[in-house]
Amino acid sequence: MVAPTLPEQPLAAPAHHRSVGLLAGVASALAFSSSGPFVKPLLEAGWSLGAALLIRMGVAALILSPALLAAWRRDPRLVRRRWRLIVGFGLTAVAGCQLFYFAAMQRMPVAVALLIQYLAPVLLVLLAWARTRRAPSRLVMLGSVLAIVGLVLVVDITGARFDLLGTVFALGAAICVCAYFLLTERAGDDLPPLALAAGGLMVGAVLMGALCAVGVLPFAAPSVTVVLAGIEVPGILAIAWVACIATTVGYALGVIAVPLLGSRVASFVGLSEVLFALGFAWLLLGEAPGPVQLVGGVVLLAGVVLVRLDGRSAAEPVGEAARVPVVPAP
Repeated sequence: MVAPTLPEQPLAAPAHHRSVGLLAGVASALAFSSSGPFVKPLLEAGWSLGAALLIRMGVAALILSPALLAAWRRDPRLVRRRWRLIVGFGLTAVAGCQLFYFAAMQRMPVAVALLIQYLAPVLLVLLAWARTRRAPSRLVMLGSVLAIVGLVLVVDITGARFDLLGTVFALGAAICVCAYFLLTERAGDDLPPLALAAGGLMVGAVLMGALCAVGVLPFAAPSVTVVLAGIEVPGILAIAWVACIATTVGYALGVIAVPLLGSRVASFVGLSEVLFALGFAWLLLGEAPGPVQLVGGVVLLAGVVLVRLDGRSAAEPVGEAARVPVVPAP
């Protein structure tokens, strides 16, 4: 008699896979963090937010499109079968993150908006607690607290005032960041991570194009020059960096890292984006971090390390391909 099949259980990712995932996650955060210091002078020079978002998403979608095309050629029914995941990724992880964050930034200080958006890792810990009814380990709890304390010190919200609607927008951005990690973790062999990123960026670009076309987001992309690291460069080079490096490389490496690390660990590794952003702002815009921010960076990294050292992190799912049925002996 054939023994009944028990529910599928995740296999832990091999150590070298986790190492690759960690490197990819850090490199993704490094790439993403460069977008702000490059976009800021463009907006100050007369570019509209709609133009910057549409171009960065459109160019990145074009660069990554071969990955989606290759997956579609292997399985012509791929898009029809996984369109909900692709559209969901595009609306939340691509467009939603940007729209909610910049909407919050217009109503409250950038530091406060960043702080609320980067509550995403803690939200994922709480979600896992609610879904599994299993309390996080002491390492994860302590790491979460340290990460948030470090984040507060890094973004420096001294004297900042909270705005109710701005807070709602920032929480929307945090939820979209959570969706980025959760949806990416669902990518499997039939929908490779790079194909998911390409499809999501296409959806985001189409949405941005529609919002610009109907006038919800103004479109202005004048020929300007911007000053980066004390050097005057054409604005087209700044937006090219944002599209080709900050967006394309950021999403490409990010979607590779999440299935290898698991959504929880990957989200905490993603907090390093805040630290890298400080470095780019210092290098390109001359905005040097203060002593408190440096201390906050050390505390934040300590929290990330504690979460990474948690024994349960190694047992997180690493994608559908890693799930195997457990069958008891007859």
